[in-house]
Amino acid sequence: MIPVTKPFLPPKEDYEKYLDGIWQRNWLTNNGPLVNELELKLKEYLKVNHLLFLTNGTIAIQIAIKALGLKGEIITTPFSYVATSSSIVWENCTPVFADIDSRTLNIDPAKVEAAITSSTEAIMATHVYGNPCDIDALHAIAAKHKLKVIYDAAHAFGTLYKGKSVFEYGDVSTASFHSTKLFHTIEGGAVVTTSPELLKRMAYMRNFGHDGPEKFAEVGINGKNSEFHAAMGLVNLSHIEAIRKARKTQSEYYDKVLKNLKFQKPLVLPGAAFNYAYYAIVLPSEELTLRMIAELNLNLIYPRRYFYPSLDELPYLKKVDLPVARSVSNRVLCLPLYHTLTTEEIDFVARIMLRVQNN
Repeated sequence: MIPVTKPFLPPKEDYEKYLDGIWQRNWLTNNGPLVNELELKLKEYLKVNHLLFLTNGTIAIQIAIKALGLKGEIITTPFSYVATSSSIVWENCTPVFADIDSRTLNIDPAKVEAAITSSTEAIMATHVYGNPCDIDALHAIAAKHKLKVIYDAAHAFGTLYKGKSVFEYGDVSTASFHSTKLFHTIEGGAVVTTSPELLKRMAYMRNFGHDGPEKFAEVGINGKNSEFHAAMGLVNLSHIEAIRKARKTQSEYYDKVLKNLKFQKPLVLPGAAFNYAYYAIVLPSEELTLRMIAELNLNLIYPRRYFYPSLDELPYLKKVDLPVARSVSNRVLCLPLYHTLTTEEIDFVARIMLRVQNN
C-alpha cells in the first residue's frame, strides 16, 4: 500500500533517551523542561523571537482569535482545512470567504479587499501546502483598513518569505505539529508573534489563565502540551533537514516522471521559498480526477483530495459564489509524499496516472 503520507518516526532509542529523563523527574506536563527546551530550539531553528508550544494547531487558531479580541467578521480562505473556518465559528466570529488565486491557490488579495465591510476585524490567510501567500499585498490591505492579520501556517514549517520565516509575519501565525506534518510532535501546534505583550497574553490563555497558583490574569483554556510530545519534537527536529531534502528530491522526481501529464502546480511567488510539504496537482477536470483516484485505489495507492470540498459548502455556513475555489477543490489531488517513499513507488504512481489520462 502507498498512502498519501506516513509520519516520520525517528530511531526508537533516540526517543527513549528522553523518556528516561521524564521518568527520573516525574514531570509529565505543565510547562516542563522539555517543553521549554523545544520552544527554545524551535525559535533558534525558525529564527523567530516569540513562540508557544500548544496542544494542536486548532487550539492555536482559537487562542490567536481570542488574544486579538476579535468579535466580528474575519475574511478567510475557502481552500484550507476545516479547522481554519470552524475555529472562527467556535470563537463566535463570522467567517467571510474571499476566493482564491487560481495560480497560487492562496487567498486572492483583490477579493479580500472587496469583501471588507464595517464589521470586518481581521484577515485569516492560509499558506496553502506551505506556499506563502502574497504577504505584502495582504499587509497593505490590513494597514489601509486597520485590520488584524492571522496566518494559518499549519503547512509552512521552514517556509521563507523574503528571507524570513513566514511565522514572523502578521499579528499571529499558527503552526500545526500533527503527525502528518513535515515536522511533528505526534500532536501539537504553536503560536508565533512579534509582540511580547501578545505573547504574554497567549501564555496565560494556554494554561487556564493562571498567573501563579491562586491568581488568574486572563480567560484561558487547556492548551498546554506534554513532555512526551516535546520529546518527539526534539528528536524530530534533529532530522528535519534530512526530511526536507528527501521530500525535495521526491518532488523533483515527480516533476520528471509526470512531465507528460496535464496538470497545474501551485505557483510559488518571487521571494518565497517552498518547503516541499506536499505534492499537490490540479487536473484538467473533476471527471479525470475521480478516474485517477479510482484507478490508483485499485492499485492500493491512496492520494487525497486535499482540500475538498470548498469550505463554503460546510453545512453550518452560508454558501457563496466562489468559482475558483470550487473549481480547484473539485480537481485537486495530493500525491503520496513521505520520507521513505521510493522512486520505484513514484514510478508506479506515475505510470497509472499517465495510463488513465491517455485512455
